[in-house]
Amino acid sequence: MTNKRISRSLIVMVFGTFFGILCSTLMNTGLPQLMTAFHISEAQVQWVTNGYMLVNALMIPVSAYLIKRFLFRNLYILATLIFLAGTLLGALCHAFILVIVARMIQAVGAGMMMPLVNVLAIRYAEPAKKGTIMGIIGLAFNFSPIIGPTVSGVILDYLSWRYLFIIIIPFILITLVASLIILPKIPHNESPHFDSRGFVLVSVGLWCILMGLSNISTASFLSWQVGGLLLIGVGFSLIFVKSQLGHADPLINLHVFNHGQFVTATLVNMLIVATMYGNTILLPLLIQTIQHRSALVSGLVILPGALLTGTLSRLSGRLYDRISVKRLVAIGLSIDCAGTLLQALIGTSSSPVILAIFQAVRQLGLVTMLIPLQTHALGLLPYEIVPDGVATFNTIRQVAASFGTAIIIAVVALVNRTFPGNGHIGIEAGFLVCLLLLVGAVIAARRLQSQFKRSI
Repeated sequence: MTNKRISRSLIVMVFGTFFGILCSTLMNTGLPQLMTAFHISEAQVQWVTNGYMLVNALMIPVSAYLIKRFLFRNLYILATLIFLAGTLLGALCHAFILVIVARMIQAVGAGMMMPLVNVLAIRYAEPAKKGTIMGIIGLAFNFSPIIGPTVSGVILDYLSWRYLFIIIIPFILITLVASLIILPKIPHNESPHFDSRGFVLVSVGLWCILMGLSNISTASFLSWQVGGLLLIGVGFSLIFVKSQLGHADPLINLHVFNHGQFVTATLVNMLIVATMYGNTILLPLLIQTIQHRSALVSGLVILPGALLTGTLSRLSGRLYDRISVKRLVAIGLSIDCAGTLLQALIGTSSSPVILAIFQAVRQLGLVTMLIPLQTHALGLLPYEIVPDGVATFNTIRQVAASFGTAIIIAVVALVNRTFPGNGHIGIEAGFLVCLLLLVGAVIAARRLQSQFKRSI
């Protein structure tokens, strides 16, 4: 970084954001325990994760406005306080609806944190070290959601689901104190208008789509609960897009899509992330509900791949500075497809050791390409629209995670209902959906350019 205080600020923000993103998958291993504790179905319990990710996504474009309007320091401190409030509520609540509310409050805070980290890095990183800096950020953005199920598996083997909230509290308090001491008051000179109409449109649209996808396993596609909600969601989303194109201060600056490489990298990343988050639910369901092993075993299966991700995140950032993104993504997708195919064909009847190996193979592929894709997408944008690019990229990332998970779980439930048995076939179908999404990413990645120049 060009300034030591900015460097220290980035460390503090990455530390806090790590735990914000960790919570996106921390509850995954605990879903079976929540179902037992509150006597709820699989369709209901998935809102603990899907609701979190969608609220998180909706907060990201709001952050683009907030970044232009308020000081970095004040925004990050506010985000930390909101996240802390949600975590405290989750630790104390005794009703399932309050668990969902607590998760959504957490998501508001975490959704504000993520864009602040990216914008600070992109704006102030030296050009020659941009890939390396983004590699460090990858520890928060890519390692934390993968390690989440492992952490929760260890906790749940000894303690109740409530401690999935309690364990986060001291780290957020540390982040809050450090933010008050270290974060600088970076000036701003903008007074943008907040597009409240656009926010309502996109919120209704995305919520209806997610609810429709979540209901696929329990209702007919032509029913109001599925087809009707999907139709309403798509309609509101199209109205939102049209409103943004003619708005002087849009919620999401759709002009970022005028940059072809941003579109391509974002699309590839979206497909990959959908499989990554879906996988963190498939494995706990397989290990705990079908193989009847403990939450600890479920967490340990994911651990080797998580450690691999953490170890290689910085390396993948450095590789981006030396190797073309097209080659890195091609290598990563090949490895990821191989690991996913092994999971689908062999994994559902395998031992935890074999499952761990297959998952590690997948993570090796993922870590090779996620950070280069993010750096490639954002690094070519004109500086003045970098905050908009960050907001759009991360919004699509979280929406893809939410929708992808809903689709994968719906397919699992549908297949299990069609072919009743011990549930292996449904999990296999879930892994095959992941593989199909990755094949789509392979096709899209062909449009990545090996070299690019930042727009002026």
